[in-house]
Amino acid sequence: MAQGSTIEWTQATWNPVAGCTPVSPGCLNCYAARMALRLESMGKKVGKKYAGTARKARNGRPVFSGKINLDYSTLDLPYSWRLGRVIFVNSMSDLFHEDVPLKFITEVFKVMEECPQHTFQVLTKRPERALKLANKLPWPEHVWMGTSVENSDYYDRIRTLQRIPAKIRFLSCEPLLGELKRIPLRKISWVIVGGESGPGSRPMQGSWVLDIKQQCEQKDVPFFFKQWGGVNKKKKGRELEGRTWDQMPLVS
Repeated sequence: MAQGSTIEWTQATWNPVAGCTPVSPGCLNCYAARMALRLESMGKKVGKKYAGTARKARNGRPVFSGKINLDYSTLDLPYSWRLGRVIFVNSMSDLFHEDVPLKFITEVFKVMEECPQHTFQVLTKRPERALKLANKLPWPEHVWMGTSVENSDYYDRIRTLQRIPAKIRFLSCEPLLGELKRIPLRKISWVIVGGESGPGSRPMQGSWVLDIKQQCEQKDVPFFFKQWGGVNKKKKGRELEGRTWDQMPLVS
């Protein structure tokens, strides 16, 4: 279901898809896999939605199983929100997962197209599928398209994103697991940076964050610093150089 969000760079989440499959190192401590297990244990309707989508690995770490559940009952929810808000689409999944049918993706995009009062943020680790399907989908200005880049091994995701016909393209460098030198920022409208949080979280170096911030400043790209992360992310906070950085794309 759609709900308010504590994620700093959005206002609400909308999850018509549940479940995912790990594809890169950023997936190791996925908060969504932990949450999916918790929601399944609640039973009733929400438990059914997340049933079988996550499991515990041999080391006890929650991990997505690869099972995808489509939730048709939530498709119409954005229509009921008359006041515009910023909505993170599929915080608990990846809309462009290979097992999400094109027909369902098309229905999600139809809803987004027909709700111009909102801003929709679609984030994927599979921009190659998004690009493959791009000419079959509408791309209104209020639908933003982003990809996750946790280290420099995944710059190809950025280059693929640059070819997708969204007006606003953004990068989520979270969890940031290494230096990102010379990021290809052409046609990129926004960069989010954050450290990993929760049990077993991997450390993020301050120099990595400052370097990305400098690159954004040089290219006049809005920079958003989400958090330092850690087991207790609230204790470390989200200040960088004595202040918070909440820059967002300028939308005409």
